[in-house]
Formats: sequence, C-alpha cells, structure tokens
Amino acid sequence: MRTFLTLLGIFIGIAAVVGLISLGQGLQHVIDEQFQLMGVDKIMIIPGQSTIDITAGGNVDLTDSDLDIIRKVRGVKLATGWVYKITSVKFRDEVQYTWVTGISLDEDKAILDSMENFEVEFGRDLQKGDRYSAVVGVRFPDADLFEKPVGLRDKVEINGQDFKVVGIISEIGNPQDDANILIPIDVSREVLSEPEKYGVLIAQSKEGEDVSRVASDIKRKLRKFRDVEEGEEDFTVQTSEQLIESFETIFLIVQAVLIGIAAISLFVGGIGIMNTMYTSVVQRTPEIGVMKAIGARNSSIMTIFLIESGILGLAGGIIGIILGVAMSKVVEIVAAQAGMSMLKAYFPWYLIVGALVFSVLVGMLSGILPARQAAKMHPVDALRYSE
Repeated sequence: MRTFLTLLGIFIGIAAVVGLISLGQGLQHVIDEQFQLMGVDKIMIIPGQSTIDITAGGNVDLTDSDLDIIRKVRGVKLATGWVYKITSVKFRDEVQYTWVTGISLDEDKAILDSMENFEVEFGRDLQKGDRYSAVVGVRFPDADLFEKPVGLRDKVEINGQDFKVVGIISEIGNPQDDANILIPIDVSREVLSEPEKYGVLIAQSKEGEDVSRVASDIKRKLRKFRDVEEGEEDFTVQTSEQLIESFETIFLIVQAVLIGIAAISLFVGGIGIMNTMYTSVVQRTPEIGVMKAIGARNSSIMTIFLIESGILGLAGGIIGIILGVAMSKVVEIVAAQAGMSMLKAYFPWYLIVGALVFSVLVGMLSGILPARQAAKMHPVDALRYSE
C-alpha cells in the first residue's frame, strides 16, 4: 500500500505530462500539415497589427486600392481578397450564426485550387455567372449545424437572401472552417453589408521567387501607399512559414505552463519515494549490518537503494505513460465527436523514452539521501539495532 501511494504521485505526473504534450504535439502536427497543404508560396495581408485581428476584422480596412498595390509588386503571381463575416443563416425554420465568406471567381479560384486542403467533395465549385449560389462546409450535410442535413440543391437563407447549395467542401478539420459558406464576392458585399473593405488579402508568389523577399516588398509598398512609418503599420504581412512559427511559439508557451503544473505532481511523487526509501532503510537496518559485517562496501549498499528507488520511478513512469496515452486518446475521440477532428494525439518516440528516463531519474534522485544514510551506517550500530 505504501509503495502504491508512493507511485501515485509519479504516474499522475507522468500521465499529465505525456497526455498534455501528446495532444499539443498532435495539434501542432496537424496545423503544420494544413499550412503545408495551403502552400508555402502564400502571403497573407491582415488588417491590424496582429494575426489575432484576422478573426476580429482589425480596426482598419483593406480596400481595392491596397489589392491593386499588391498585384503590382514584383514576384506576385496572383492576389485576391476575401470578405467574411459571422451572420445569420436560416435553413427551413431554424436559424444559426456562422461564417460566410465572399470569394472572387477569378483569382480566388486559382488560389483555392492550389490549396490541397480545399476540395469540393460533392456537387461543383462556384463558377462565373453564379450569383445566389453557395458552397458549404461538411457540417451542413452532417446535420451538425442544423437539426436536419443540408444537401445539394437545398436553399439556405443568408441575411434574408436565398442561396442554392451547389457544392459541399470536404472535411478540413476544425469546426469554424467546416461550418463556412462560400458565396460570390459581389453578392457577399450586398448581403454582408461590406461594400468596400476586405477581411484579408492573399497573395501567391511566382514559382522560384523568395517568398520572404516578396512579403517584404509588399509590406514596404503598402507602408508607402498608406503613409505609415516603419513599425507603426496598421496591417500585418505574414508568410505561411511565419504563421507556423507564430503558432509554434504559442504552443511552446502553453505546453511549458502545463508541464510546469504537472511537474508539481512529480515533485510530490519524488518526496513520496524519498519517504518510502527512508522507511525501507529503517526496516532493513539489520540486513545492512549483516552485509557490512561480511565486507559489503558503502558503494554497494548505496547502489542497491538507488536501484530500488529507480525501479519505483520506472514503474510509476510505465503506468503513467499508459494512463497518459489512454487519456489523450479519449480526448481525441471526444473532440472528434464534437467536430474538432484537428485535435489528435501524437506520440513521438522521444516523448515515450523521455518520460521513462525522466521518471527513473526522479526516482533515483529521490533515493540519494536515503541511500547515503544506509551506506554510512556503522555495522556494529546496525547489528545492535537488530537486537
């Protein structure tokens, strides 16, 4: 019972570390894949001074004039703008609020076709001449957004205007994108009451061009056009690689905080192992006296106790890893049922090996002081204790 209670702190801490890191690594792995599918040649221009403003719309506007400047930058192959907004969508008698995105049927089509994570699975894509047609995310036919599934040729009402569903996008992996509605940009300006501004501008660099250089040129040209000083830009220009780096930085901070919390449990577990080993030393004092009386060295006594404390840490680590894997897989399954299929558990070999090594080290470090106490015992005193 004492050993089990000692291991409790170790395997709870290891389970927390393995579970949290695996989910964080899995989410980061999926996001990296999504950016790779989007393409490393894409450059995003967002209103405001932070990528956070992409969902808030920023506090400034990007207009057709900005788009014209971007198209003239050397190295830019295509450039377009999207209009997006959360608005009311009605299907039959049910109303929900979701993202509606207006896209151009010229440049946008070419840019979207270059993104491997965008694919119309059923029906067709938006085409020139379409006005009140829409392509919807996978949550519409799955009856995840409305009580009844939305199928091809059904009509959805956006801000009082009927749109015919002509296509369904394959699953992207996050609830926001999978509940998105794409409509022609000209109609979206009327329906969403956004007559001039864009929510985001996207540029695609030419093949062989240095994407970072093109992004720098775009930033310099826009800064001059908008008459703002360097460092005081009211817009953000980022490449796909920069966006990945931003997400990775956020993940590292979050994981560091979570691991710090889990480390408290490991510290408590280490104290438990130390207490158990001290008790073991007291209970086995007669054995230590006999061993030293027949010639056992101090180093041999110390090694025995260090190995025992290391085994306690190893056992706690193995149990913790099993619990951590199970916990993260349960979270993955629950997230998938909730429509968040991007949240996946990822178990790289170094995570499992690192958790095992760390748990053994915690056990052995916790056993150093008790092992030293055992090794320093005088054989006569130890044998007298047995009497």
